[in-house]
Amino acid sequence: MGVPGDKSISHRALIAGARCNEPLVVSNLNPGRDVEATRGALVALGVRIASDGDERVVHPGTLAAPARTLDCMNSGSTVRMLLGACAGAGIAAAFDGDESLRRRPMEPVAAQLRAFGARIETAAGYLPSQLEGRPQIETRHFILLSPSAQIKSALLFAGLFAGVPVRVDGDRGSRDHTERLLAYLGAEIEWDQRSASLQPGPLKTKAVDVVGDFSSAAFFVAAAAITPGSSILVCNAGVNPTRTGLLDALGQMGAAIELRNPRSSSGEPVADIAVEYRPLTATAISSDLALRAIDELPLLAIAAAFATGTTTIAGIAPLRSKESDRVAAIARLLDAVGIAVTTGPKSVTIAGGSPAPRGSVLQTHDDHRIVMAAAVLACAAGPLTVDSDASLDVSFPGFSAELERLRTA
Repeated sequence: MGVPGDKSISHRALIAGARCNEPLVVSNLNPGRDVEATRGALVALGVRIASDGDERVVHPGTLAAPARTLDCMNSGSTVRMLLGACAGAGIAAAFDGDESLRRRPMEPVAAQLRAFGARIETAAGYLPSQLEGRPQIETRHFILLSPSAQIKSALLFAGLFAGVPVRVDGDRGSRDHTERLLAYLGAEIEWDQRSASLQPGPLKTKAVDVVGDFSSAAFFVAAAAITPGSSILVCNAGVNPTRTGLLDALGQMGAAIELRNPRSSSGEPVADIAVEYRPLTATAISSDLALRAIDELPLLAIAAAFATGTTTIAGIAPLRSKESDRVAAIARLLDAVGIAVTTGPKSVTIAGGSPAPRGSVLQTHDDHRIVMAAAVLACAAGPLTVDSDASLDVSFPGFSAELERLRTA
């Protein structure tokens, strides 16, 4: 089986295309609403993006102040990274999003970009936000207060669109898709798990083939790991080590996972992920490991529900400000199948057992990853009912059909 193109890389490829020396051809772009938000915002900023069959062609050009507020829909990646690009380009732009995105903090990225020289107003730290460009470039050296791939990327894009060198320190192994993509496109960039330094210069055009989205593959990996008799092979999945904490954590729990045919595509590591069911045992997941599995922590909590013993997951605080409060969502998911969960400010503890549905309707707060996590839980626990599955279009429009196909194969 395969999964859609990586959502994180898709955002970045569209934005980077505006700074290439020739039109950039992007294939296997993620089809979800989040990436559509980035495409629409770039078009409003004057970037021409054409369709050629299954490919998108991004034509480079200078960003221009949009005639309307940029609608970032539900996408935090869109607003944060384009705040950086627009700040670097020195243009005025207004940003807004849906009700869910308006609950997600924007002050951490706004504060860093103000140090860069941009004038940014937020609504008490949230959207809507108004960027007034930058009177002059001030700081070029930034220190992250906490690891964040989106803020790091915003600062790198600010430097890229301003044509000035920037350095970002204080990282702790957050996603490095921006660094890999810029390096693939010929940028002079150096990075490790702690810092990233970018020198100015246009990007060289090379076709970008977006690898399969690991966060989408993760749902099928987790479903196979907890469902007796299961065996799957997810083909062409990105296995960037900053993203694959789920595989390492499941491995600690005794899951049978193998990476086959490892290779590289457009600067990203890719492989076929083979998974077979095995009984799981409880483990302790550190905050560093949790960072590499931040979007998959609800899946790890579900795996822990089926494991023998008590599992502790540290590093959960960032889950409070995702599309929904995913710490609360974990508690709701597992309570719906009779599993005891203890949540704290920095960790969650799960007592494994024999999950079985209690018949309640799960409130998902229109969070696509929680809807998909509920479907994974149902694979092994039994039928569950959610309040809505409309949010699946955010990242994986065909998820339900693909999961059903696998379940009945």
